Amino acid sequence: MTLPATPPVGNFEGGCAFADGQYVPLSEAKVSLFDWGFTRSDATYDVASTWHGAFFRLQDHLDRFFHSLQSLRLSIPYNRDELRQILHGCVRAGGLQDAYVAMVCTRGVPPRGARDPRMAVNRFYAYAVPYVYIAPPEKQRAGIDLHISDRQRIAPESVDPRVKNYHWIDLVQSMFDAYELGRDTSCVVDAQGNVTEGPGFNVFMVKGGEVRTAERGVLEGVSRRTAIELCGRLGIPLQIGPVPAAALRDADEVFLTSTGGGVLPIAKVDGVPVRQFPGPVTQRLSEAYWAMHDEPAHRDPVDYRP
Repeated sequence: MTLPATPPVGNFEGGCAFADGQYVPLSEAKVSLFDWGFTRSDATYDVASTWHGAFFRLQDHLDRFFHSLQSLRLSIPYNRDELRQILHGCVRAGGLQDAYVAMVCTRGVPPRGARDPRMAVNRFYAYAVPYVYIAPPEKQRAGIDLHISDRQRIAPESVDPRVKNYHWIDLVQSMFDAYELGRDTSCVVDAQGNVTEGPGFNVFMVKGGEVRTAERGVLEGVSRRTAIELCGRLGIPLQIGPVPAAALRDADEVFLTSTGGGVLPIAKVDGVPVRQFPGPVTQRLSEAYWAMHDEPAHRDPVDYRP
């Protein structure tokens, strides 16, 4: 498909969207009220980032996005290289060095009265905005208090969590639970009481020098994958399997991983201080995570030339 010309650098200062096949200011990007992505959360998306003018692990995000499209029987009119160009174009047009970059496909609008999803025309959107932290650096330094909610994550037998989706009602309600208790954020559990994930992040714990994180019922985040790979590089013992809520509360260290912040240390779990904050394992992984952004294999620079 022929792509539109990329707008000049900084043409849409502060952010740029791609909608209806065109680059537009964020204020002009629109989704129909009748799009099933809006009315039924029938959509998939992925979020990459740029740091100091380059995408980090963009190919991994593209892999997951195209896998999600296939899993949900969605399609977009662009191939991988064209999608890469669109995302680069959004960052470039927004004049952004450090950016949060989303790609979204919705089911679209079916004929009026139709209930057959095959009749809908799928829609694609993308946008780039200034980099977003799930917890700003000052809050990370002051200490995040994580609440373990009793709410259960949607079962993977119903909705595959490896397919990134907008089914967040359980996560959002757990956030309200956390706020009512004076906590900062939350994570949810599965039917067996094991910790799964939180709104936009994976959860890790460290006990006796060993890192542990959930295997089932979670999004296999790119930042999660990075932390797992770094454990191997650094010789840090790792166990991927069930993480009971009681084990997380008894951990030596707790941290989160997310495109929105990398490796984020947790200071308290349900108001009780974690033994080590920030712990030595968490600090090693955080430093290695940001250093990895400079590795050519994971870096895809944006062309800001006029």
